[in-house]
Amino acid sequence: MRKTFVASLTLSVFIFIFSCSTTTKPSEKVVDKTVYGPTEKAYFASGCFWCVEAIFESLKGVKEAVSGYSGGHTKNPTYEDVNTELTGHAESVEVIYDPKIISYETLLKVYFASQDPTQVKGQGPDKGDSYRSIIFYNNATEKTAAENYKKQLDTSGKYKKPIAVEIVPFKIFWKAEAYHQDYEQSHPENPYVQNVSIPRLERMKAQFPELLKSKH
Repeated sequence: MRKTFVASLTLSVFIFIFSCSTTTKPSEKVVDKTVYGPTEKAYFASGCFWCVEAIFESLKGVKEAVSGYSGGHTKNPTYEDVNTELTGHAESVEVIYDPKIISYETLLKVYFASQDPTQVKGQGPDKGDSYRSIIFYNNATEKTAAENYKKQLDTSGKYKKPIAVEIVPFKIFWKAEAYHQDYEQSHPENPYVQNVSIPRLERMKAQFPELLKSKH
């Protein structure tokens, strides 16, 4: 009985430490009034948005990556709402980029390479509908590019399992609370950031050194 108790306690502590859902601050919705100039926007989900935001923000040509929620049916969702797994939303990122510097096709390559695209409804320790991987396309061109690249990877033999990434039309993006923005950069001491976010970012950087901003 003691071993069972200790094992359960250890598992509970591990889940608490290495989960994107450990933050429990009051909700505070934010309106983004920043003007970025001639840019385009792309929308992706692949696990915890702290990780995904940091990955895209490290790329040359990306003006900003914003954490939020998309893909569901609940209006103006909060972090707590999405964590219930009842909203249909996934933790997502809005990527604001200059297409003259970085193309949508390059964003797709980084997106797929920076995760395990075969993991169903989750990434790493984060499991559930709100952590599923999704590409939200804005138009037919993006849809074709995403479908073609996914098919290319599926038939390449690189992965032993089918790619689980969903490709769906973009509808609306709800910006997350202020304390989630730039979380990896603002909280390097956080256990989840140290053990999940930073290693994931470093793996991406090792694959695409030529795409990184000078400060990275």
